[in-house]
Amino acid sequence: MAIEHTDLAGKRILLTGGTTGIGRATLERLAGEGARVLTFGRHQEPLEEALAKARNGGGEVFGITADSSTREGIEKVFAAVDEQLGGVDMLVACAALGAEPIHEMADDDWRLVIETNLTGYLACAKASIERMERQGGGHLLFVGSISTEIKAEGESVYAATKAGVQAFAETLRKEIADNNIKVSVVQPGSVESDMQECSDEEKRDAVAEQQMLHAEEIAEAILFVLTRSPACDVVNLRIEPRIQKTS
Repeated sequence: MAIEHTDLAGKRILLTGGTTGIGRATLERLAGEGARVLTFGRHQEPLEEALAKARNGGGEVFGITADSSTREGIEKVFAAVDEQLGGVDMLVACAALGAEPIHEMADDDWRLVIETNLTGYLACAKASIERMERQGGGHLLFVGSISTEIKAEGESVYAATKAGVQAFAETLRKEIADNNIKVSVVQPGSVESDMQECSDEEKRDAVAEQQMLHAEEIAEAILFVLTRSPACDVVNLRIEPRIQKTS
């Protein structure tokens, strides 16, 4: 029996944080599948670079500058979703900031991490659900982190936000299942992304020693989750390097 897959060609996808790291790699993969993708970031230059590279691979990509930590930023994003895409079939939320231990951060800084990593996810989910309910279904995918499991020293604020995302997603899934909306979480381990504080050379060494993954590995996992059959809901997918690097 042939297994049915979901074709991403023509799907309207909102990708948060598509200008760096996992988000940028995901933007390229989604565009390569023929999806219509809107993404955003806080800075114009990396946004333009990400869009240019994604367009080389096909698909249709749009981008704006916006800040998902603010109410105004979310409103701007979904105004663009309605104008450029005409709705949203899938949300891939991965805009996130790294953090220090809470006692080493200024109040404004740790609050910004929470507003970006957790509140921004919830706000994007709510606005997406409103549109998905009207059209009869959709798929929400949140990029979480294994930090919720390993609780590594130095990650108290970051782990708190990702644990919030995990609990939110698993509970939300039960609340909107009858609306034909899937909810999935991909939990990456260490990835050689911009969020890592180590040098580029240290990242390359960690990848070579199988202690970190390329961002493209996580993009592949996201693609896998999004392309399952309508009946198949990947609730949680944990992916990490063979030897997890925790610092």
